[in-house]
Amino acid sequence: MFDLTGKLAVVTGAKRGIGRAMAEALAAAGADIIGVSATLEQEGSAVSRAVEALGRSFSARTVDFTDRGDVTALGRELAAMERPVDILVNNAGTIRRAPAAEHPDELWDEVIQVNLSSQFVLTREVGRAMLARGTGKVIFTASLLSFQGGINVPGYTASKSGIAGLTQALSNEWAGRGVTVNAIAPGYIATDNTQALRDDPDRSRAILDRIPAGRWGAAEDLAGATVFLSSAASDYVSGIVLPVDGGWLGR
Repeated sequence: MFDLTGKLAVVTGAKRGIGRAMAEALAAAGADIIGVSATLEQEGSAVSRAVEALGRSFSARTVDFTDRGDVTALGRELAAMERPVDILVNNAGTIRRAPAAEHPDELWDEVIQVNLSSQFVLTREVGRAMLARGTGKVIFTASLLSFQGGINVPGYTASKSGIAGLTQALSNEWAGRGVTVNAIAPGYIATDNTQALRDDPDRSRAILDRIPAGRWGAAEDLAGATVFLSSAASDYVSGIVLPVDGGWLGR
């Protein structure tokens, strides 16, 4: 039920961190990968080497997620390919930290565009082709801040709350037509996005004290949820936001 042999998966934000771990997990389950990132090397990237070492094919796309036209062009290219996209993992994202009272418009606009608007545009284009075939899997990367407010990240919180709502809205329209739409909400994962928190001893300790698992998560902790939501094992699962958080939300 978890075998993805013969499937083609698109993973955005695939160059490093959670996206790279997701791409490698899907490849280990049998999928070929198209990796997308703003700065992904066309050849020889770490993620491409890892995927190819698992015996799967890898191709790269470089896209500026702040540019709606660039994202639209990617979506149309993917939708028109002779080999259809079976799995779309919308993981690309950014975070900008500043107190709400001093949060500049340009930071707000950038985060909303990258984390929410571009996700919708890409999913609309690829999802349309999935609907025409009557099959497909869409996964968004949500956040604990899809459930909570966070501190000093108003744009990020708004975008990730929007992702939770978008997941449900698309599922309502698409699940009955063979396309499941779900999201994964990573907990506090040791990636570039959380470096500032991990570098703050007081904030890091406060976070660790609340995580029942007693540790920061690793990008690889998202692997199982990604494969599950991409596979036949989740064919009757749609419209959910699945936390992978070491127990944080249950505390």
